[in-house]
Parts: sequence; structure tokens; C-alpha cells
Amino acid sequence: MVVRIRLARFGKKHAPFYNIVVAHARTARNSRPLEVLGTYNPLPQPPRPGDTHGRPWKDIKLDLSRTRYWVGVGAQPSDTAWRLLAMVGILEPKFRVGEVLGQVVRADSAAKSLIPPATAAGGESGGAGETKGAVEA
Repeated sequence: MVVRIRLARFGKKHAPFYNIVVAHARTARNSRPLEVLGTYNPLPQPPRPGDTHGRPWKDIKLDLSRTRYWVGVGAQPSDTAWRLLAMVGILEPKFRVGEVLGQVVRADSAAKSLIPPATAAGGESGGAGETKGAVEA
């Protein structure tokens, strides 16, 4: 059976609060999950004391070891859960905004789109001494 990492909504009207849960894919959003991995509060919190920029922040609390376990055994994160796990650093971002041509580029093809294509013209052989093009920073 397919297992998903997704958000279960709690809280009041206009004050959402989410649990990051592991649940079977066909169960309801707020049904009993297999495991609760953490919480996410999307409402901006006041700046922390000592923050030089004074920016509001959103709270993400996550059990990293259990989350890595579930991702490792094949749990499929939802799009929103994927975005949160990418913020924490567990997954690679699914979509990156490409500065080239102002279009959205999938993360797995982002590096390929930035590498210039190799020229196949001429008598060049794919010898062992050749290296592939590097990504310019």
C-alpha cells in the first residue's frame, strides 16, 4: 500500500496549524496517521530577539531521523510536504525558478539546462581525457 507524507490540518478558522504525518494514501486528510513526524505553523511569528533583519518567521518542527527513515523506505511526500522537507534540507527542491528565460525548471533538469550542450561537429572523439562542461556560478 502506498504511504504518503502529507499535512493534516488542525487549529481554528483563519488560524491553521498542521501536523506533518505519514499516512496511507487512500485515507482521509485528518484520519489517524501511521506516525506524526512534526508540526508546521504557517502564520508568520514576530521576529526573534537578536534577529538583525527583523523578519517574521514560520515555525517548522520535525523529527529529522524519522523523516529520513520514511523517505528512505519509499514514502511519497505531497507537493506541500516536499516543499517543507526541502526547506529543512532532507529533499532536493522539486521546482526551482529558472533565471534563464524566466520559466520554472524541474530540479532534476535544472543542472542540465545550465550546462551548455557539447558540440558534436568535427573529429572529436569521446576520449578518456575529456571532461564535461562545468556549471558557471
